[in-house]
Formats: sequence, C-alpha cells, structure tokens
Amino acid sequence: MTLIKSISGIRGTIGGKVGDNLTPVDAVKFASAYGTFLKNGNSDKKFKVVVGRDARISGPMIHNLVVNTLIGLGIDVIDLGLSTTPTVEVAVPLEKADGGIILTASHNPKQWNALKLLNEKGEFLSGADGAKILEIAEAEAFDFSEVDDLGEITINDAYMDIHIDEVLDLPLVDAEAVAKRKFKVVVDGVNSSGGIVIPNLLEQMGVEVVKLYCEPNGHFPHNPEPLKEHLGDICKLVVEEKADFGIVVDPDVDRLAFISNDGEMFGEEYTLVAVADYVLSKTPGNTVSNMSSSRALRDITEKHSGNYQASAVGEVNVVELMKKTNAIIGGEGNGGIIYPELHYGRDSLVGVALFLTHLAALDMTVAELRASYPQYYMSKNKIELTPQIDVDAILEAMTEKYKTENISTIDGVKIDFAENWVHLRKSNTEPIIRIYTEAKTQQEADHLALRIIEEIKAVAGL
Repeated sequence: MTLIKSISGIRGTIGGKVGDNLTPVDAVKFASAYGTFLKNGNSDKKFKVVVGRDARISGPMIHNLVVNTLIGLGIDVIDLGLSTTPTVEVAVPLEKADGGIILTASHNPKQWNALKLLNEKGEFLSGADGAKILEIAEAEAFDFSEVDDLGEITINDAYMDIHIDEVLDLPLVDAEAVAKRKFKVVVDGVNSSGGIVIPNLLEQMGVEVVKLYCEPNGHFPHNPEPLKEHLGDICKLVVEEKADFGIVVDPDVDRLAFISNDGEMFGEEYTLVAVADYVLSKTPGNTVSNMSSSRALRDITEKHSGNYQASAVGEVNVVELMKKTNAIIGGEGNGGIIYPELHYGRDSLVGVALFLTHLAALDMTVAELRASYPQYYMSKNKIELTPQIDVDAILEAMTEKYKTENISTIDGVKIDFAENWVHLRKSNTEPIIRIYTEAKTQQEADHLALRIIEEIKAVAGL
C-alpha cells in the first residue's frame, strides 16, 4: 500500500493506515491544505472550486470527503460529479472558479485514487505552489469556517455535454465532413467516464459507435493503462466489426490511443503526431512534447515549416514551454493531446475530434495513415542500482562521455544522435535510472539501450 505526495497532488491506495495510504483522513488533510492555500489568509473573498471525479469504486467516498472539507473551509463548490480530467479543466475558467480538484488516479489500477490540483486557469499547479500545499499539509495549518460562513454546493452534471459543445465549436473540427464519411468506431471506455463522453461526442459527429467496457462502474476489465498488452479485446473487436478504427482512453480521459482498422496499435506516440499533422496543415506553427516522446513529432513539425522543442517530462513542463514558444499544439507521447485553442491540458475529446476531421479529408485507412508517418521504435528499460551509488555522478559521467553530441540536461540526460536518441532519467524515490531509446528499427532501439546499460554499469563499477 502506498501514499505518494508530490507537487502535482496526492496519490495513493485506498485503505490501510493514515499517512501510509490514501485514507479518509489523508483525503481530508490534503483537501484542507489545498483550500487553505487558495484562501491564503483572505477571509473577505468568497472562493469557489470545481470538483469532479472518474468512475473508480472509491470515487464517491473520496469525492464526499473532499467536497465537504472545502465547504468546511467556507469555499463554495461546483460539483460536476462523474466527469473527466479535461472536463474539469474546461469548467474552471468557465465557472470563473479559483481552482479545481480532479479525483482520479488516471491510468493506475482500481485500488488507487488521487487528488489532482488545478489553478484558476484550469491548469496544473506550478511546482512552487505544489510545494506550498505540501508544507501546509505537513503543518496542518488549517483554519475552518464558523457555521454562518460555510461554503455551499452547486451540482452541475451538464459539463461533459458542455465540454463536447466546446470541442465541436472549434474551427478545425468539422462534424459535417466526418458525418458524411459514415465512420464506424469501437470505443473502450475501461468502465469509467470515457465510456459516456467519448461515445456521445462520436454520435454527435455522425459516427456509428460500438461500445466496449463503457459502463461507468469503476470495475476496470483490464489494466487501465492504454498499452498494447492490455488491449487484446478491442484489437480483436475492431477487426470483427470491420470498424474504421478503435478508440481507447484511460479512466480520466486525458490519454488517447487508437487501434488501426487491421487491429494493430496505431501507437500512443503517434496519436499526437497524427493530430499535429492535421492542425499544422491548417494553422502552421510550433510544437512541443516532452523529452521522452517520439522524434516523429519533430519531423512532422519541420515538414510544415514549424519549430519543435522538447520540455522536461511532466504536463506542467510541456504547457510552460508551449506558452513560451507559442506552440500551436503539443502534448506527451503517452497519447496526451494539448490544444491551446480550447485549453492547456491533455484532452482526449479534442484529440478524437481533430483526428476524425483529419481522417475525413483523406482517402486512406487508419493503417495507411499510420504507415505514412516517419517510422520510429522505442525501447523502455531501467537499471536498478544500490543505494550507495551516486546516481547524479553517473549521469554527469555519461554527459561527459557524450559531450560532443547534442545533449540536454534539463531533465536527466538526453543525448540526440543523428539517427537515434537516448534519455536517462533518475527516479526521485529509489536508486533507479530509467533508460528510454528510440531508433528507426526495434532492434536498433533495443541494441542502443543495452549498450547504454553496459556503459552505466561500467561507470558505476558493477
């Protein structure tokens, strides 16, 4: 059982002892810290927070604890109930709220839940603000309101529909063109809120929907991380139904994966590549993804005469660099699409609508579209070291070894070779170095990873 406190929120497993897991006491403690941070000693203003949750089994319990804690702090709550991460992000500015909380453990299994914290823009908190909340929680410096100053709850369960409307209103989304193509799509909603909102969006775009695991009961039928090894059922069903493609989302609907018409994975890394290809063809500009994402986005960006840059890993870092470079589109290679025209957050609804519009204008299958993009293959490994080994010293030694190459050290060590790359990142919690490589063949990516692992072992004296 685990409780992970970080600058982006609190995440843990349900049950167990206080402080070791995400117990009711811990949920109240961190909701109190967040509300106290927002108020910042200001007792004159009435504060407002948007709260939504995914469909996991512990959702209603954690939801009630968090909402009533905020009420106890004198903060009004806009309660979206069952929702998605991007929906809450969209709702915060529309409601002119001071912040938002999403209750979801994203792609983690059902025993996990989490509090994801947003600012008044509906974006994830900065590292500095997250650190302040952790300090407040540690000190338990809470000041609850008296009875006449308690907050109020306003229930608004229309926001998933509002979110769909906002997506369909985007200039680059063409529902009429999509409807004319009469697409048939299989949707795996992993029995969470994506099983409601994604089919609704598709139907409003004139798409025939085949539902798979779209009952929002929180009983995940497979590991909810949308990786190939977990998606055998939808890959099979796409072929059986002779569907144009399949859509898979994680429980909070911020990660998006496609299944091609032949039942093969389109590839999470290529979700962003395909959507960016369409967006850049209509609105040329810059792009951003994180350092562990595919080089294919760089290639597509340069094809459209834009400039690509890589940020440190983490959505908040991607967003920060997107703003700095005025990026038209960005995201992460895990299937996260960030389209600032709507909001600065990973959003599967935006990704689905833009992808469909892109496909509607093309005379090719999804498999053929995937084959049209630059072909890259990744290898993801890790090397476990003893606690006595200085991981930072190893990374410095690798930086020195490859100092004549194109190197970035803003997040571990990223070495860009002419035909491939390697990204070394240390764990913040254990003596591990994660090793990501990418090349033009799987064999080359695997070989590069093995070579780097041997070089790390040599430096470490293993």
